[in-house]
Amino acid sequence: MPNPHTAEQTDLDTPNDTRLYEVTRDILPIHCPMPGSSLWNSHPRVYIPVEETGKATCPYCGCEYHLVD
Repeated sequence: MPNPHTAEQTDLDTPNDTRLYEVTRDILPIHCPMPGSSLWNSHPRVYIPVEETGKATCPYCGCEYHLVD
């Protein structure tokens, strides 16, 4: 059942619909789902350690995050 507080919001992105995110250092730390996503139909927020190797994968949904400079 959708969250009644966010289900009607149309300004939110569908979570996990993008499989690859290119991120920059100015928005670190990164978490999945990304800011602006509706959370009622997604996995719990998890921080992605992309700064360690330049790329990382979400353990829940498999989205890939690449650090670009």
